[in-house]
Amino acid sequence: MRQSCLGSLWVVCVLFLPALSAAEDNLFYSDLARAWFEGGDSFEWQSTTPNNHGAKVDVFYRTFGDPTNPQLLLVHGFPNSSFDFYKLVPLLSDDYYIATLDFPGSGFSDKPLEGFSYMLADNARLLDYFVREIVEFDDFALYTHDRGVSIGLSFLGDYLESDPDYRINYHFLSNSGMYLPLANLVPFQLAMLDPARGPQIIAARKARPRVTEGDPEAVAYDDIFKFNDGDSALLHVGKYLLERAENETRWLENLPRSPVPVAYLWGLLDVVNPPRIAHHVWDRYLNDRDAESSFWILPTAAHYPQREKPEQVAKIVRLALEGNVPDRESENAFMRNYAAGRSAEDAIYIGRSEPRQMTFPFQELYTPDGYLP
Repeated sequence: MRQSCLGSLWVVCVLFLPALSAAEDNLFYSDLARAWFEGGDSFEWQSTTPNNHGAKVDVFYRTFGDPTNPQLLLVHGFPNSSFDFYKLVPLLSDDYYIATLDFPGSGFSDKPLEGFSYMLADNARLLDYFVREIVEFDDFALYTHDRGVSIGLSFLGDYLESDPDYRINYHFLSNSGMYLPLANLVPFQLAMLDPARGPQIIAARKARPRVTEGDPEAVAYDDIFKFNDGDSALLHVGKYLLERAENETRWLENLPRSPVPVAYLWGLLDVVNPPRIAHHVWDRYLNDRDAESSFWILPTAAHYPQREKPEQVAKIVRLALEGNVPDRESENAFMRNYAAGRSAEDAIYIGRSEPRQMTFPFQELYTPDGYLP
């Protein structure tokens, strides 16, 4: 059985073996990957990043469901692509019109390697173009994961500071290193930023044998990584950590000033982006918002809840979009009722933190000297 590189520690799986030709890289060994590719379309995007000098790239995208249904935009993270949602989409596409895309450098989109800067802020502007000009969404929910959270927060900032002809009606955020000081970055992630070691890592990754059989998901992801030399593109897209570190606080500050309802969900078993990130962001940027906010912990999911526990993620999406998140006054009762009916794998609802002065019936029965009869 050939080895694969999946999950948040994908970078540690490399073998020094002969590389494949470019033509062979674009072969499909996975029916899953082929179907995802053949079901999509593409459009041209002109980068707004000054160093890209107006470069144009083709961007792959997919839509699912009835266009008359409520709209849902899914935004993928690094190092993967829109295919990260392949298990979640079927659970929602009967009731929602879903759109998703591969950012430049990822999946089936173009991957220019010479001097192209894959910027988060540029991706945020790409989302705006995609929504307005390609899928023509006018009132939609935004679901973001990993690198896509930073893109979504930048996109949210642009949205709040402009007068767009569309409305974001809900905002979902999932596992992400959105606050890097609390992330648990593995040494390999930092080595990717090293001008000397980074290319060596990619060369080693490209040299490992192609995954052509075995676990269908592993074969699919390898097909997608190999498409148009996606392995080489990882070295360039991976620089996004530098942009996130510079802008993460400014982007996070968009949350408390946003009127868009938020559902914040986190896989408890994520070790690279541990729950301490989620708790910090919730406490600092979401807990005290006037707008609807809810916090969910998925106890048996890790970094990829949409892949690992798609049914549980779909439940949160439906509950939020169907108006069943409690307000402040009713969340304690909701918490008790929800907990009574949840399964062991369902998300745990975390209420807002609002310390209050406690008073009890018959409090006068207590004295420092003891309890009164």
